[in-house]
Amino acid sequence: MTPAPAPFTQIVLKVHSRCDLACDHCYVYEHADTGWRSRPRVIGDAVLARAAERIGEHAAAHGLTAMRVVLHGGEPLLAGPAVLRRAAEALRGALPEVCELDLRVHTNGVRLTPEYCELFDELGIRVGLSLDGDRAANDRHRRFADGRSSHPLVLRAAGLLREPRFRHLYAGLLCTVDVANDPGAVHRALAALEPPAVDFLLPHATWERPPGRPAGAGPTPYADWLLAVHARWEADGRPFAVRTFDSVHRTLSGLPGLTEALGLEPVDLVVLETDGAYEQADSLRTAYDGAPATGMDVFRHRLDDVLRHPGTAARQSGLAGLNATCRACPVVRSCGGGLYAHRYRDGSFDHPSVYCADLRAMVDGLAARAGTGSARPAPAPADLAGPGLTEPQLGELALGLGGPETVRALARSQLALTRTMLAAVHGSSGLARSAAWELLAELDATAPAAVDAVVAHPYVRAWAARRLTGDPGAGLGPLAELAAAAAVRAGRGDTVAVPVRDGVLHLPTLGRLVLGRGVREARVTGGRTGWTARTDDGTLAGPGDPRWQPVRRIGPAAGRVLALEDVDPQRAVHRWPVADRLGDAECAGWARDLRSAADLLDRDLPDHAAGLWAGLTTVTPLRPGPDGRDLSSAARQAFGAVGIARPRTAPALALLLVHEFQHVKLGAVLDRAELYDRTDTRLFEAFGLSPRPIGSLFQAVYAHLAVTAFWSARAERGTRAARTRFAHWRGLTDEAVDLLAGSGALTPLGRRFAAGARESVDAWLRGAAVCG
Repeated sequence: MTPAPAPFTQIVLKVHSRCDLACDHCYVYEHADTGWRSRPRVIGDAVLARAAERIGEHAAAHGLTAMRVVLHGGEPLLAGPAVLRRAAEALRGALPEVCELDLRVHTNGVRLTPEYCELFDELGIRVGLSLDGDRAANDRHRRFADGRSSHPLVLRAAGLLREPRFRHLYAGLLCTVDVANDPGAVHRALAALEPPAVDFLLPHATWERPPGRPAGAGPTPYADWLLAVHARWEADGRPFAVRTFDSVHRTLSGLPGLTEALGLEPVDLVVLETDGAYEQADSLRTAYDGAPATGMDVFRHRLDDVLRHPGTAARQSGLAGLNATCRACPVVRSCGGGLYAHRYRDGSFDHPSVYCADLRAMVDGLAARAGTGSARPAPAPADLAGPGLTEPQLGELALGLGGPETVRALARSQLALTRTMLAAVHGSSGLARSAAWELLAELDATAPAAVDAVVAHPYVRAWAARRLTGDPGAGLGPLAELAAAAAVRAGRGDTVAVPVRDGVLHLPTLGRLVLGRGVREARVTGGRTGWTARTDDGTLAGPGDPRWQPVRRIGPAAGRVLALEDVDPQRAVHRWPVADRLGDAECAGWARDLRSAADLLDRDLPDHAAGLWAGLTTVTPLRPGPDGRDLSSAARQAFGAVGIARPRTAPALALLLVHEFQHVKLGAVLDRAELYDRTDTRLFEAFGLSPRPIGSLFQAVYAHLAVTAFWSARAERGTRAARTRFAHWRGLTDEAVDLLAGSGALTPLGRRFAAGARESVDAWLRGAAVCG
């Protein structure tokens, strides 16, 4: 079976077609294509509305659960705040409820102001900046038309994004490589701005317009430059993610790359111009005039029509679409033949990249440093090692905080651990062959986002842990359920045989289909326009069937979506009993309360809230307690989920969310490192609770840093009850931190966390700014 084209999951939406800088290396205005000259400067309302409709239509047709849209240009901020607001609102209104919008804006930064940042905060838009390094490097190309430097204004923009109130908006930096610049100076300049990520972009070039190579440089100056940056990046402890290096490291292990420029994964990006025209990647503008054109637009064509365009097919053809020289190259699975545009020569893209020698040298150099040799065959989807935490990230966590990038690093580590556990489950299953496992491995190579979305579900690891500890109730059926859910998300047309347990077909992250106890198996097919399940009694069902109970997703705040998980059978790992399927009225109540709680946390505890929204994916309703107490629970084997019995008020819900997420973060840290002596059998009394072992004391201290911060913020608003509770929890936390620090059971890292807790408590005792 020929796989269906991979749906578009990344849209570059041009909201303005002109720019306020005159960068001489710009592929839009300075290279072969001149299409920008005839386009409207600003996207019109009709184009915007129709574009949003087409994107929503595509997401629904392919069952997508996430869509990234980058507002672009030209310079997108020239469009003005009203246009950007309409774009965000139109996109959010058009996407299906189950599809999360990852909305970003990429800007040169010269017009970024606090007012824009406040708008982006409201609308859930993350911000990427273009910057080529220090002033000397940046001014080499990125200047105004009159020759003025843009560097001070970009530094001002980066400074805004580093402010605590806007830090969660900071998506990263894009740096175009110029080998005339000092790689060490460029690295230092970028690192000083504390970006969460940096992309290094090779300057767009072709065989007919080759890249500059300084006189006297060796045969691979771009590889040499990038390897010099890599050495400094490694020496500094990888202070930010670098997609180029991370992609090579992944592909050397047989995993999918992270960028169109590296690896063999099908391209899933399309460009929408200000006049509504669909175009291929902007990089093609460097090849010839009209190269990115498709002849299609949002008024007459669907995105599925663009999928069938020959240019899209060529960029999705992987190894088969490369020339013979590339196919025979030992590093082809890492370099992927390079960016499609860079292969252009004599009217054809059927050539190696103009950067071929540099790509080979870079991949070989990174492989040698990693000790991996050359690329290996694609492994089962469980061999990814967890990333490390930087010193600043450890410092955040020690204080009881943890910003978005810190929490995302924990999430990546947890995903890697879950993958490893799944591999162990399969390895210990005794099965000589597993069709479900083989499909997961195949999808991990062709549709990795679909696999990650399922494997990252909190209760997948909970099941794997039960299975590995010999729990007789943890059968192998969930492995087929995972493969089916990934197949549905991938939409390639794969079919998976899935056991039906107790009359119910479960698709993790998606929902459940109640079929009746006479049904034993269903064959689930995930296609481009949805999915179907054919049971062993011949019944055909799908998402429109009244027996289908989807996982409901709630957007408590702009850009944030939580799953209200009341159908997954693996969710019963919390301390308290989980609730059954919620009625519509109760679900609406949860949505209302979560929105109110989110508003409160964003207002009163922004530093805690920023990390929480980066890592909390799932709220599992618990049954109410018999005495009306507020019940909540985090499960060590379910990162990203909290269980809560819906409390009577939104502030109570906000407190339970931030309290339990402290346990979620600390559990992830404990999976990486030892904080205390696990053989210590002494019991400790704190917080008025019964005597607990050292691990429980550590958890209690960490959780109550957030509890105290919550009441500190409430106390600042002046209510006597809040001031009383703040004083109460501050005193108890103060005593418990002393008990923890003096226990004699902490490792060096544990002592660092205790010192961070003491720093937070001392700030409250001094009456200083509240932690959070």
